[in-house]
Amino acid sequence: MSFSSDAKAELCRQDIVHKCCAQAESYGILLYANRFDHREARIVTESPDLAARLPLLFKRAFHITFDRLPEGESGKRVFAITAPDKLSQLWSAFGYDPDTAVAHHINFAVLEEDHCRTAFFRGAFLAGGSVTDPSKSYHLELTTSHRSVDRELLTLLREAGFDPKSAERGGIYMAYFKQSEAVADFLTAVGAPLAAMELMNAKAEKDLRGGVNRRVNCDAHNLDKAVDAAQAQLEVIRRLSERMDLDALPPKLAEAARLRLDHPDLNLSELAALCRPPITKSSLSHRLKKLGQWTGPTP
Repeated sequence: MSFSSDAKAELCRQDIVHKCCAQAESYGILLYANRFDHREARIVTESPDLAARLPLLFKRAFHITFDRLPEGESGKRVFAITAPDKLSQLWSAFGYDPDTAVAHHINFAVLEEDHCRTAFFRGAFLAGGSVTDPSKSYHLELTTSHRSVDRELLTLLREAGFDPKSAERGGIYMAYFKQSEAVADFLTAVGAPLAAMELMNAKAEKDLRGGVNRRVNCDAHNLDKAVDAAQAQLEVIRRLSERMDLDALPPKLAEAARLRLDHPDLNLSELAALCRPPITKSSLSHRLKKLGQWTGPTP
């Protein structure tokens, strides 16, 4: 199963207790489902958990059953309500008049309580939501074909303390989150704390791995720089030895030259510790630079 499927499975384990919350969750499902008009309410899902939850949810919310139930136990499962009296009951529950309604809107009066609003978010995610695998990226979205519903959902989410973004693709409207903390907060709020915890664990692991990689890359870069510097120093000393006896150099410079020739693989700190007496890394670096600038007399 995908991470998104696991999150929806966790949400579907939420108990269906209060009728008002059952109606609010159903409301979110209907507005983010495949079809909801005066002729039909149709919900299509590939989630076996949502398929098991829907009949119980609508029975608790409205005391109605679906006129069409899935024919198989895999693939896309279709639930539909087509009986006029049942559709009228749904429209009435949410304050709609199918004869005058031009476009769907969210009836905020149905979602006055915080717990009902949360249930609405849960229903919207179950029907029209998805969340990516956090080991790859962070992205949670809620998609609907109703423009007004999308705009009003953004308002509800912001009132609840979230900061969603919005987009439109070919007549499909989307509210989405791309920050890991925002995705985790939403999942926790709607009832999927285990999925939120898995996301944050994946983020911590990615951050740790990224930190290790950065340190390794930094160490490798520094090592390359040290090797290049050592090779340049050796080349300077070899050219200098072709012109003169290194023992003719001032004692401190002669010591630096001999140590570098004898220990080409050591870094400056290790080389500085071999001086007698030991000196600092910067002092040794200064002496090696002076070798490259040496213009003293040659024998």
